[in-house]
Amino acid sequence: MNPRLTSSQQKTICRQLGRVVKLKLLYKASIHGFTGAAFHQRCDTHSPTVSVGYNNSGYVFGGYTAQPFSQSGQYMQDDQAFLFTFKGEQLLKYSVNNSPYAVKMVVNSGPYFGEDLALVIGSKAAAYSYPGNYYNFTAADMHGNDLNLTECEVYQVEETTELEKPWRTVIWENKRKLELIESIKTYRPTVSSVSQARVLFIGPVGAGKSSFFNSVNSVFRGHVTSQAMSGSSTTSLTTQFRTYSVKAGRQGKPLPIILCDTMGLEERKGAGLDIDDISSILKGHLVDRYQFNPSAPLHSEDSSYQKSPALKDKIHCVAYVIDACKISIMPTGLEEKLDAIRRKVNLLAIPQLVLLTKVDEACPLVKEDVRNVYKSGYIKDLMQEVSSRLGVPLSCIVPVKNYSEELELNINCDILVLSAVVQMLRFIDNYFDEISDRLGNVEVNE
Repeated sequence: MNPRLTSSQQKTICRQLGRVVKLKLLYKASIHGFTGAAFHQRCDTHSPTVSVGYNNSGYVFGGYTAQPFSQSGQYMQDDQAFLFTFKGEQLLKYSVNNSPYAVKMVVNSGPYFGEDLALVIGSKAAAYSYPGNYYNFTAADMHGNDLNLTECEVYQVEETTELEKPWRTVIWENKRKLELIESIKTYRPTVSSVSQARVLFIGPVGAGKSSFFNSVNSVFRGHVTSQAMSGSSTTSLTTQFRTYSVKAGRQGKPLPIILCDTMGLEERKGAGLDIDDISSILKGHLVDRYQFNPSAPLHSEDSSYQKSPALKDKIHCVAYVIDACKISIMPTGLEEKLDAIRRKVNLLAIPQLVLLTKVDEACPLVKEDVRNVYKSGYIKDLMQEVSSRLGVPLSCIVPVKNYSEELELNINCDILVLSAVVQMLRFIDNYFDEISDRLGNVEVNE
């Protein structure tokens, strides 16, 4: 469920509220239905909220209220309520002028502001407008006299708290960055038959799996790169199983780690990465550049099936890549897929961690300065939610900010990315130690 309200428009509204806040999408009419019932089911009792309507004329307009929605049929007083419309990037604000009638709680309607503006009337994709009662605006400015809605969204306004001190210690200095780079370059698996450890990325479409590889590659290349295809799409841009070896510089040697990229997970059955294909990847049966087929997982008789994989071909660590902006609205079907995958990974005793991406987009404090990532109460709450929903300890969740729009490297982003890679290598050591202990031999050959 992607917001139609742009990042720039969200920031403008948040600045208007005068607090460090973010917007969380509760209701999207094109998905949940253009009905009062669907609106109330998703939005009742939530507050404060921002309601937004969109029409074919290109207008983006709506209202803010600090009062929770209900179906009482009563007016609610709110001296903070206001209506707004965007004129380009500029927000035009119309404050309530008679606060006891700021918001009306109508059973068969969407958001209803006084008697002046309502979004989603009954079961119609339409707005109601009668300016001049409790808000002063003109219909031409507000919505261009176009009351047919193409979309209606309601967002909850959430406070972003800043903790007194970081809850994890990070040294944000170039010296620390160089130390992390050196520890990765000099890492050696404790098993002699494996020269490069393998990490598998698994996650929903658009979460940032390919972007994380590009970010790691960028740090070691010394400039922003985009070797793996990444971007924004409703379906996975990655359609092949890819194994990426990162080099320490343009002419440098390969690092002792291979990052394995997969097709994105999707909620629908028969779409996105198939769970049976994941089993084959974990056990080392898939070769590089295998073309995924969501409707038909790889069969053991297929020519692309590696029948006798060695330990070096298997996966030694799994990293779930989760978008911080979408964890709270993760569909049930996707959560169930991740749970099924985790059970398969657990059976193979492969260590698992979570990369929480897009933390800068999720939290204004982090957007302002990546070094605030462990001072943001909101990001910590998100990480705890990930821990609960995915069933992984908080210590196995690491936030990162991938390179996506930048042209130059940022030392703080580098340190988060490198710290995540170091954590993977630590988990990989645990995996090899377990194997060695099981077989009673430090050197394992398969």
